[in-house]
Amino acid sequence: MEMLLDVVIDTGIDAIKILPFLFVTYLLMELLEHHAGEHTQELVEKSGHFGPLFGGLLGAIPQCGFSAAASNLYAGRVITLGTLIAIYLSTSDEMLPLLISAQMPVGMMLCTLLIKAVIGIIAGFAIDFIIHRYHKRKNMSENDPLQIDALCEKEHCHCEEDESNSGIIKSALVHTLHIFLYIIVITFVLNLLIAFIGEDTLSGILSNAPILSHILAGVIGLIPNCAASIIITELYLEGMITFGSMMSGLLVGAGIGLLVLFRVNPKLKENINITIMLYIIGTVFGFVIDLLGIAL
Repeated sequence: MEMLLDVVIDTGIDAIKILPFLFVTYLLMELLEHHAGEHTQELVEKSGHFGPLFGGLLGAIPQCGFSAAASNLYAGRVITLGTLIAIYLSTSDEMLPLLISAQMPVGMMLCTLLIKAVIGIIAGFAIDFIIHRYHKRKNMSENDPLQIDALCEKEHCHCEEDESNSGIIKSALVHTLHIFLYIIVITFVLNLLIAFIGEDTLSGILSNAPILSHILAGVIGLIPNCAASIIITELYLEGMITFGSMMSGLLVGAGIGLLVLFRVNPKLKENINITIMLYIIGTVFGFVIDLLGIAL
C-alpha cells in the first residue's frame, strides 16, 4: 500500500506540473485559429525559420512542460519538426535539481544546459533545412497546413460552434482536461511498472554495461517519466557512467513530450519516426561527447 500511495503521489505531481503549460498552449492555438485567420499560416512559416533557436533555448529551462506544449503545437502544425526536435533535445526536468543538491559547480551545470541547448538548436536547424530542400524539390510548401481543426475534431470539443472569448477558453479547457486525464492514466501505469521493476535494477543494467551504456541510456531516456532522468543523473554523480552516457539519456529524454505527441498527433508512423530520430540524434551526440573526451 505504501508503494501504491507513493506511485499515486508521484503521478499527481508529474501531471500537475505540466497542467498550466497545456492550458496556455491550447488557448494560444485557439486564438490562432479563430482570430489570426488567413495571416496565421504566413506568421508560422516566417517564425519557423528561427523556431529551432527559440525552441532550444526555451527547452533548456528546467521543466518538462515545454515539451508537452511543443507536441501539441507540432500536431497543429504551428511549429516545425526541427523546432519540436530542438525542444525535445534541450528539455531538462529533474537533472538540474539533482545537480544542485549534489552541490556541483555552477559552471558545470550551466555548461550541461548549454550543451543540450546547442545540440538541440543544431539538430533542429539541420532537420528544417533538409525538409525544406526536400519539399522544394517536390514543389511543395515548406509546412503542412495548420491542423488545429483536426485536433478539435479528434477531441469532439465543438470548437467551431462558439468563437467568442468564453467559447475559446471553454474549448482550451476541454482539450486540457482530455490530455490531462490521458497523462494521469499513462503516467500512473509507468510509475507502477518502474516501482515493480525497481530503480536499482534499471541502474544496475545501465552501470554494468559500459560499452552499451549509450544505447541503454537512450532507451531509459525514452521512458516518458521523470524517473528516467533521475536514474541517469544519479548514476553519473556516482561515477558509474560517463558524462557522454549521461548526455545520451538526457538528450533522448523529452519528459512527457513523446507521450503527448502519440496522443494528439494522429500520424502513428510519423510519431514513431520522430521517436527514432530523437533516439539516434541523442545517442550519437552523447557518443561523440565521449569520443572528444569532454568531461565536466
